[in-house]
Amino acid sequence: MRRIDGYVMRTVGGAMFLVMVVVLSLDLIFAFIAELEDTRNDYQTLQALWYVVMTLPRRIYDYLPLGAFMGCLVGLGSMASSSELTVIRAAGVSLRRIVWSAMKPALLVVILGVLIGEYVAPPAERVAQSDKAVALGAGSNVASASGVWHKEGNVYIHLNAVQPNGVLHGISRFRFDDQRQMVSASFARRAIYQGDHWLLENVRTTRLEESRTIRETSPSERWETGLSPSVLSVLIVKPENLSMTGLYTYASYLDEQRLNAAPYWLAFWKKALMPLGTAVMVLVAISFIFGPLRSVTMGFRVFTGLLVGLLFKYMQDLLGPMSLVYGFNPMLAVLVPIAISAVAGALLMRRAG
Repeated sequence: MRRIDGYVMRTVGGAMFLVMVVVLSLDLIFAFIAELEDTRNDYQTLQALWYVVMTLPRRIYDYLPLGAFMGCLVGLGSMASSSELTVIRAAGVSLRRIVWSAMKPALLVVILGVLIGEYVAPPAERVAQSDKAVALGAGSNVASASGVWHKEGNVYIHLNAVQPNGVLHGISRFRFDDQRQMVSASFARRAIYQGDHWLLENVRTTRLEESRTIRETSPSERWETGLSPSVLSVLIVKPENLSMTGLYTYASYLDEQRLNAAPYWLAFWKKALMPLGTAVMVLVAISFIFGPLRSVTMGFRVFTGLLVGLLFKYMQDLLGPMSLVYGFNPMLAVLVPIAISAVAGALLMRRAG
């Protein structure tokens, strides 16, 4: 029995690995081509290649559920096509044991995904985004189209680039009074964190009065703000690319400040429920092999798997923004597609048994 378990695990695990290699190879090629369209200033071919390499952990994390689902479908499907599953069943191996053997590689994928999503992808993504922003000319005299916006009291702050080592580039600050009239605007080329404050360099400030404007320049200026490198490390990365701990901490902070934290809670629940979603999709793949896709061709299995995977993804992508617009719990937006898939998989497995 152990040999049979090991064979099923190797077949399914190898198929998952092959699917991930194919999908990631295509994604990296298209990502590199897309980055070449952004080349300008110091952001050239080598920098674009470095950006794609540094975003590889995030891409692996994004495709792991699809890899587990398609790999299980392909691996068990090949065994079904060669009648190996029929022989295994005839040898007295229960359906439950085969399912558990196929689930083991998926559990490894889940553990790998949690480790990458929590400890590898977020810091690599921060380095990739900051290096790209600096290479594109983050220290220019105007706020870039990208960068980070932040509101602190009556001051709106835009940062062209944030480096993980506590260096900011292109700091624009717009101060408003209680009547929402701008009273001053300033720009600093760079800022360096000093432990409890930031030291702005090459600062130009324009003060707006009723009948005139006053322009001031300063080689350096002390900037007292609640923004620290740890907070900015959260802001410069998209919510879906942050770690679960970072998402929970920042979403709780936004709730305390009575600011909109829904996008961060949505991203948090997507990451928190990713292991469950992956396991459910693997169950659906197994139910397909022992159910309606038992005797079809491999090409049809792959086609069906892509349709089911896309349907699952589109359900979450549709319900996620709906939760932000209509205000219902983001956890439901993530949990409903998983629950529907689990019920469908369980029903198919019952019929197969």
